Amino acid sequence: MENPIIPKSSLDFLYQLKENNNKPWFEENKPKYLTELNHIETFAGALLHELSKTDVLETASGKRSVYRIYRDIRFSKDKTPFKTFWGGSYTRATAARRGGYYFHIEKGNSFFAGGFWGPNAADLKRIRAEFAHDPETFEKILNSKSFVSNFGTLQGEQLKTAPKGFDVNHPAIDLLRFKQFLVIKRFTDDEVLSPLFLEKALDAFKNMRPFFDYMSEVLTTDINGGSIL
Repeated sequence: MENPIIPKSSLDFLYQLKENNNKPWFEENKPKYLTELNHIETFAGALLHELSKTDVLETASGKRSVYRIYRDIRFSKDKTPFKTFWGGSYTRATAARRGGYYFHIEKGNSFFAGGFWGPNAADLKRIRAEFAHDPETFEKILNSKSFVSNFGTLQGEQLKTAPKGFDVNHPAIDLLRFKQFLVIKRFTDDEVLSPLFLEKALDAFKNMRPFFDYMSEVLTTDINGGSIL
C-alpha cells in the first residue's frame, strides 16, 4: 500500500476558507470540507500507525487526533468561526512518557512540533532544578546533529530575567529562563504535498525522542534520580 498523501485541494480549501470565513459559505461547501477532512484523517491515521511502532500512544485513531475545525470564540476578540489550518496531536501513554506530538498543516505555514506548552509549577520547578544541577546532559541533546538539523534550537516563552531562587549569573541561565520547552520542524508546501511527506513527518517525530526521553526521565524522578512514580 502506498503512503497516503495530502492533496493540493486540502491546502486550497483552507485558503478558500480563509477568504470566506463565515457560516453560510462553510455550510454551502461542507461536502468539500468533509472530503478534505477525510484526506487529513487518513494521513493522520497512517502517521499514528507508524509512530506507534516506536512509541506508546494514548491516541486511538487518526480521526480522533485531528482537531475540530470550529473555533471557540466565546472569549476571543476574533469572532471568525473556523480555523484556517488542519491541526491535531498524539498523546503519549502512561505517566512514564511525558510530552506530546502536534501537527499543523496550512498553506505556507506547516510544521510538526512537540514538547511542553504549559508545564505546571511542579514540573517547571523540577526541570529547572535539573538544569541547575546538570545542564550538560540536556545541552548535548540540543547540540546534537539530528536536533540542530531538524529543529534548530529549543523554542518557547522565556523569562526576561532569572527565575525566583536562581542567580542571574548561573552558568545555565539561558536554559533556566525557559517557561515552555518546544521543538518545531517546518515544512514547505512542496514537502507537504510530496508522496514522501509521511516519511518526513515520521522522521521529524522520531527525532524528538531524545528530547522526550530526557524530559520524561527528569519528570519521573527526584533530583537524586529516584523514581517518583
